[in-house]
Amino acid sequence: MSVMKKVLSTVAVAATFMAGTAQADDVRIALVVKALGIGFFEAAAKGAEEAAAELGGVQIIYTGPTDTTAEGQIEVINSLIAQQVDAIAVSANDTDALVPALKKAMSRGITVISWDSGVAPEGRSLHLNPSSNALIGNMIVKLAADHLPDGGDVAVLSATTTSTNQNIWIEEMNKVLGNYPGIKVVGTVYGDDLADKSYREANGLMQTYPNLKAIIAPTSVGIVAAAQAVADAGKIGEVNVTGLGLPSEMAGAIESGASKSFAIWNPIDLGYSATMLAYNLSQGNATAEPGAEIPMGRMGNLTLDDNNEGAMADPFVYDASNIEQFKSIF
Repeated sequence: MSVMKKVLSTVAVAATFMAGTAQADDVRIALVVKALGIGFFEAAAKGAEEAAAELGGVQIIYTGPTDTTAEGQIEVINSLIAQQVDAIAVSANDTDALVPALKKAMSRGITVISWDSGVAPEGRSLHLNPSSNALIGNMIVKLAADHLPDGGDVAVLSATTTSTNQNIWIEEMNKVLGNYPGIKVVGTVYGDDLADKSYREANGLMQTYPNLKAIIAPTSVGIVAAAQAVADAGKIGEVNVTGLGLPSEMAGAIESGASKSFAIWNPIDLGYSATMLAYNLSQGNATAEPGAEIPMGRMGNLTLDDNNEGAMADPFVYDASNIEQFKSIF
């Protein structure tokens, strides 16, 4: 099977990786990520390539802006419309801002799905949640509470104020706080998925809240930055960093004790599943409608709810008992 992977910036081709030679009649599926250079999305691209190889006759275009903006993604989407790709699978930087561009893509016969971070229903055929929002919301506070038997002050370090998925997970977390007596969320800050800003925001939390016991970061960029901030502040053992992260990037924090545990779904599986869904919809093998079960290859079927959304799998917890096993994978 031949696959071409193109990495585009918002203004120019940043890099092109060739694996064999793409054929003119290949089904072209664009995996549009929040920004290039983020390990989580690079792992998702590996999964997309795995699906393409399994399907045969599929070309993956891995692309995204150079920073986490809706404007950058819109520019990328317009470029893909001009290329007349068969399908666009996007992890959105903004729920609503991408809708006009994605509606334009659909009007041109391009299949559009969102995954990881969704767009409004009118801008896509379906949305693939990595897990259930309620399960993720519960998990991120449970990871903090598990190590605070007597309760304590915790704070949230999120991505952007408009980031669809983080906002939903925080909302779900707040709904179940009553299940964790003594846990008090004292503040929420935003690092914009930038390492340096996230680091500064984490330091700010520790200075503002001297009794802080945990920082919950539901973002793979923010959790690493927060763990580094805790280590640099000499607060390992005092402030536990948890949330959602990548094993490869969090191994050092687990080993140092800056983080006792964290969770994530497998981004390789996520990219794989998004590609399978985009392929089956674009080729007429399935229709996105409430109650539909759409094949995701080795990941089983995605069952759609009334909003044409479905969940891939439960989040998985990583800690000192298993980090060695997974840190070399993603």
